[in-house]
Amino acid sequence: MRRTLQLALVLMLVLVPLSVGYAKTAQVRLPEVLGDHMVVQRGLEVPIWGWTDPGARVTVRMGDEEASATADADGEFTVHLPPQQAGGPHTITVSSENTVSVEDVLVGDVWICSGQSNMEMAVRGVRDAKQEIADATYPNIRLFTVKRTSTPEPQDDCQGEWQQCSPETVAGFSAVGYFFGRHLREELDVPIGLVNTSWGGTPSEAWTSLRTVEKVEAFDPIVKRFQDKPKHPHRPGNLFNGMIAPLLPMRIRGAIWYQGESNAGRACQYRTIFPAMIRDWRAHWKQGDFPFLFVQLANFKKRAEQPGESAWAELREAQTMALDLPHTGQAVIIDIGEAGNIHPKNKQDVGKRLALAARAIAYGEDVTYSGPMYKSMTVEDGKVRLAFDHVNGGLVARGGGPLKGFALAGKDKKWHWAQAKIDGKTVVSSAEVSEPVAVRYAWADNPECNLYNEAGLPASPFRTDHWPGVTDNNK
Repeated sequence: MRRTLQLALVLMLVLVPLSVGYAKTAQVRLPEVLGDHMVVQRGLEVPIWGWTDPGARVTVRMGDEEASATADADGEFTVHLPPQQAGGPHTITVSSENTVSVEDVLVGDVWICSGQSNMEMAVRGVRDAKQEIADATYPNIRLFTVKRTSTPEPQDDCQGEWQQCSPETVAGFSAVGYFFGRHLREELDVPIGLVNTSWGGTPSEAWTSLRTVEKVEAFDPIVKRFQDKPKHPHRPGNLFNGMIAPLLPMRIRGAIWYQGESNAGRACQYRTIFPAMIRDWRAHWKQGDFPFLFVQLANFKKRAEQPGESAWAELREAQTMALDLPHTGQAVIIDIGEAGNIHPKNKQDVGKRLALAARAIAYGEDVTYSGPMYKSMTVEDGKVRLAFDHVNGGLVARGGGPLKGFALAGKDKKWHWAQAKIDGKTVVSSAEVSEPVAVRYAWADNPECNLYNEAGLPASPFRTDHWPGVTDNNK
């Protein structure tokens, strides 16, 4: 009897591990951004990625398309489906030993919406919010908000969920992102996926990868400031790691960006670090120079009685300089800010102006998407004649009356308000400056200015001089 029990025990010790081994299955797990109600980018290969057992075979199906891949030694896999046309809904199944299904998937255009608080600001806080929310039934617009995450290490997943745009879901979503997407949906008639990854009060260097930060000298003093604060959301690289890195496998149509307030005190430095961030995103996404559209800072703070210096004006200038990069566009909103509110409530026009830039730059439409942009100046008999790009039918003084916002200086670098008129091009003169050498327009925190083109878009602030600014030495 004892011998029989011993033999039974031995058999159990041998068979139990075998039975456990046979019962083990390759459990597939997908990232949060691959979920029900998602939008996948039309016209490009559709990547489906996730985790399972090392060496497991994974098969992905979407409609009539099927593709497979083998998980690597870390259990990571990526399967690429062929490009899809706009439409849906579809179901995506991801199978190994188990099957995961992603339901109600649309094919359309996916846009990343990022920046600080003016991108983060929700629809519930905008002008006419109650009516906007009530009208927000757009089942073919899908919304995903990335949870705030600051970390010194790159992450492969984030927290969030896709939702259909409705009065129940839109109130807490990025207002700029929503109005941008709504305009595109109405004009293009394709599904739109909006991924809001933003965090109020954050600087652009936090959204830039450490790989780039370590190569750009302008970042050095910032890195030193945060050496002992590894999880701080202003630390270079931290928000890239937590809120951009998990999105990188996605195929996207482009990105919109509303940020700069937190960098205004270091505006001269922004000339370097903002283009570095754009190049950094493009390098990591590996989609070439995808469209990157950004919002120039709005007018804000008390209006100055006399022309002078302004850190916010210098930040706007730095933003405009980023237009030297290919496939970039800028929405100028120097006319819709609020003196006492750094979060102006008119986000409808912000979204629309970004969408106009997208229609021209991303989609190749023949639309006017920019207000007048300074091109050149000549001096004639004590007067300055200015030329502009994006005139589009002519220059106008909005509201009628004289042009406002122009200032002139001579070699003494002293600024005086100037008279300006539209004479084909804009002519600027000042009784106090007989030999002008430089012109500035809307060069202030909250300028009074009214130069537009016939399309109703405001001219971008500018200066013709290169004299030292108030932020030149700020690091």
